[in-house]
Amino acid sequence: MLINIRKETENDCNDIKSVNDKAFGQENEGKLVKNLRKNEKYNSDLSLIAEIDNKIVGHILLFPIKVISQKNEYETLSLAPMSVLPNYQKMSIGSKLIEYGIKAAKKAGYTSIIVLGHSDYYPRFGFVPASTFGIKPPFEVPDTAFMALELLPNSLKGKEGTVKYPKEYNAGIDCEDLL
Repeated sequence: MLINIRKETENDCNDIKSVNDKAFGQENEGKLVKNLRKNEKYNSDLSLIAEIDNKIVGHILLFPIKVISQKNEYETLSLAPMSVLPNYQKMSIGSKLIEYGIKAAKKAGYTSIIVLGHSDYYPRFGFVPASTFGIKPPFEVPDTAFMALELLPNSLKGKEGTVKYPKEYNAGIDCEDLL
């Protein structure tokens, strides 16, 4: 089975929404991706898809967010969402998307990534609790589920603060509301 990872194109929009909807069993993540495309910070180089036999089976989006404290403001990336069609899960597709996503983030000049996810999955890629760096989520979540990855050594040193997500991360917003 050959897995092709590539950046998304405009023609992929509906397939990406479908993959996210099916992977999560709801429409929130699909709406989120569609909404984030309208944000000026959106970068298609950080929206990657996985294909098998020219069929889109997975997607990952890395999107700029801020870590804010009373002393400073720092830009990082959010890894969200990451999805794989249910019939294609447990085939290393998600791992490949994350690995390519990390490379794309470095190429784009970012030095760190934040993720809210499974504490038994993301550490294999180097993610550690964000609290290790003094970074907090803007809402209540288990400490082990809110993680950060330094893409360069010590890139999060002294960057403590609270993550601020763009308004589009509110899944209740519909794309038409952003026009």
